[in-house]
Amino acid sequence: MQGIYAITFVAFFLFIASVLVTVIFRSRSRKMDKLISGIELIAGWELNDEEKKAYVNHLFITEKGKNGGLFFVITLFMVLFFGLFIVFMEEGKWAMFLFFVGITAVIALFAFGMPYYYRFRNNRGDGYVLIGKKYAYVNGTFHNWDFPLSGLVKAKVIQKPFYGMLLHYYYYDRTLRNEEVLKIPASKNIDMKEITEKLKASNNYGCI
Repeated sequence: MQGIYAITFVAFFLFIASVLVTVIFRSRSRKMDKLISGIELIAGWELNDEEKKAYVNHLFITEKGKNGGLFFVITLFMVLFFGLFIVFMEEGKWAMFLFFVGITAVIALFAFGMPYYYRFRNNRGDGYVLIGKKYAYVNGTFHNWDFPLSGLVKAKVIQKPFYGMLLHYYYYDRTLRNEEVLKIPASKNIDMKEITEKLKASNNYGCI
């Protein structure tokens, strides 16, 4: 009987999880449809090869630097934590040391390998940019700040590392507040000031 209860509980949990995933994906699909149909669209353009390359390289450098810093901090704490165990343990020091090396290797693989994976994926992006009232689609990646406890912080024209737009938005999840900063390239003939002003106005408050 206990086995049946356990299976029932797991099945119920998987059902709830699948429903939530379906709702989230359908919600994002509807928002994407609004962008494509033009209902929520403010502006859209296609990146040329040079603009796309600059965008992908900027993301790669940013991600690589951020991951390198996190890896250093995590490794420092792990050295202190495992170092104390290794020093004071009478038995199993080599096992603990090998475990430390293995964990460090796995973290290093993700920290330094993921930026290359993302660069590969971004290079295969479609190069389209769609800016909506509370959404943005950039080179195959969809961003939105229309959920409760989320919003636009900043929208402005930038000249470096390329001409375009900076979007800064926040959202809350199980890790509390998260912030995303997007730097989106554009051709010089696109009036980014007008687009950013429309974006600010559509968010109903004075973002910077």
